[in-house]
Amino acid sequence: MLLGNETRVTEFILLGLSSNENLQIVFFLLFLVMYLLTVAGNLLILVTIYVDSQLHTPMYFFLSNLSFIDLSFSTVTVPKSLVTFITQNKAISFSNCFAQLFFFHFIGGTECFHLTLMAYDRYVAICNPLRYATIMNRQTCLLLVLSTWVGGFIHAFTQTLSTLQLPFCGPNEINHFFCDSHPLTLLACSNTMISEIADRVNSGSLTVIAFLVVSISYGYIISTILKIRSVDGRRKAFSTCASHLLVVSLAFGPSVFIYTRPSVTFAGDKLLTVFYNIVTPWLNPFIYTLRNEKVREAMKKLKR
Repeated sequence: MLLGNETRVTEFILLGLSSNENLQIVFFLLFLVMYLLTVAGNLLILVTIYVDSQLHTPMYFFLSNLSFIDLSFSTVTVPKSLVTFITQNKAISFSNCFAQLFFFHFIGGTECFHLTLMAYDRYVAICNPLRYATIMNRQTCLLLVLSTWVGGFIHAFTQTLSTLQLPFCGPNEINHFFCDSHPLTLLACSNTMISEIADRVNSGSLTVIAFLVVSISYGYIISTILKIRSVDGRRKAFSTCASHLLVVSLAFGPSVFIYTRPSVTFAGDKLLTVFYNIVTPWLNPFIYTLRNEKVREAMKKLKR
């Protein structure tokens, strides 16, 4: 498409993780297995929590929503990546590329807010147990979860709009396995300073603020747990929080590194993205099921 004297890009080429065909096949098999396990594991958690009435509590309601988010997060990028790994057609249309960018940040932003919400839930449960049922009632839980999705939508809309305003007149090869704001910004044929600042302010502030809120919440939680006289009580409290802390570390660590530093490209960026986009959603079901006795018992009943 010609706009004045410029040629407007109508599609992008996803270069993937490697130009080596043998490695592409390895990545295809690895991504396929992990994606199938992600789908199966998160669906199992959703079904287990839905079927077992004993798990109809705020904590497991938030856990089921996290499973749905993880399932959706991987689905945004993995299916298209699998196609590009094993076929010669590595093109993605302009509109589909920006749709992928939007939903990637929509689901990713929602997960950041939701992990923060889960930290608040554990804070109320451990630091204010007598008022927990009153504070975290059904209506409040629904409103809090809805707010995480609204926050994710606002974040994604702002991020996508900022990138969409850039002119793309070539080249059109994205050095990534999916469409994200940073690789797209590198292809713009104009000064991208304002877009890069908006990117850092939007994504960077989201991850940093969410991480700080989670850290402060767990500072109070750990302080309260250490005051528990019962050894068994401390063990149960630490066990419940350890799973969430591990998930938070896996999700926020790579995100903070990628979206808060200056706009430069490192060779390991794509691998870090693989980690929080594919590995973390795959690990979450194992982290929560293997460390949670109630979920394991519910799954045994479901199997019977």
